[in-house]
Amino acid sequence: MNIENIEAFVYVIHFGGFNKAAEALFLSQPSVTARIKSLEQELNCKLFERIGKQVQISEDGKRFLPYAQQLLLVYKMGKLQIQHKKTMPNEYRIGCTVSAANYVIPDLLPYLGDKFPSASYKLVTGTTDDLIAKVLNKEVDIAFVRKSHHPSLHSVKFYVDPILLYVYRDHPFLTQERITVEEVAQQPLVFFECGSLDWLRIHRVFESLEQPPNIRIQTDNSEMARKLICRKSGIGFMPGLSVRQEVAGGVLHPLQLPETEGIALQTNVVSLPGEHSELFDAVAQFGKIIGTLDY
Repeated sequence: MNIENIEAFVYVIHFGGFNKAAEALFLSQPSVTARIKSLEQELNCKLFERIGKQVQISEDGKRFLPYAQQLLLVYKMGKLQIQHKKTMPNEYRIGCTVSAANYVIPDLLPYLGDKFPSASYKLVTGTTDDLIAKVLNKEVDIAFVRKSHHPSLHSVKFYVDPILLYVYRDHPFLTQERITVEEVAQQPLVFFECGSLDWLRIHRVFESLEQPPNIRIQTDNSEMARKLICRKSGIGFMPGLSVRQEVAGGVLHPLQLPETEGIALQTNVVSLPGEHSELFDAVAQFGKIIGTLDY
């Protein structure tokens, strides 16, 4: 059965005549008439009846109409889906901060692989400012950046990662019911510093003390800081995602300090408005998933 014949039938009903249907289909009136006759031959029935100068739908036509409409709708939906797939890129370019590259991307890519099985991915790392510039210049499709609201970008919160004090297994603090900032300051500290304003709040925790904190090692590399704390070179403040495996294995333990409550790193995902919406929506959905997991 020819879908163009069904389309002509539905258009004649919808527009109330052969001439108007022909205009809507960019066809001549005889072409529409020919398509209707061809459909009638296939169905072995009359779809229209002529009463004087008027053409009206027949009883058979009335019975066939809802099925014709459904067939045409399903066909057009399938066609749109195929065209949408053809316009989707074979490669997605994703920008990310170093922390997102280390702790988010390895879990995200298998999830995206299920959503877009034919796509490949190009990943680049950089600072938040660099990544925003790359999105604006269309060098990357989406980017994971620190909390940022650029007026020319679509931005949503992806994940909020609390910063807590982590100590290694068998550390004396684990046997105390309560620890103070003064006690923390006296401990050898491995201080991870990523340059975010949230880390300034960690520094301010120690500003009121008479003695500065005992920072033995300072680094801008979270992996180095994590390994040093695991090997008992000191204790330190870390984002939760960076040490989730060590916490699950009992190698590191988080401790709460009232003075640091609410301090966290927020990661946003950004893109140009209206572009790569299928990728952006999938990533945003994954952010909701990991936000419900107990890391």
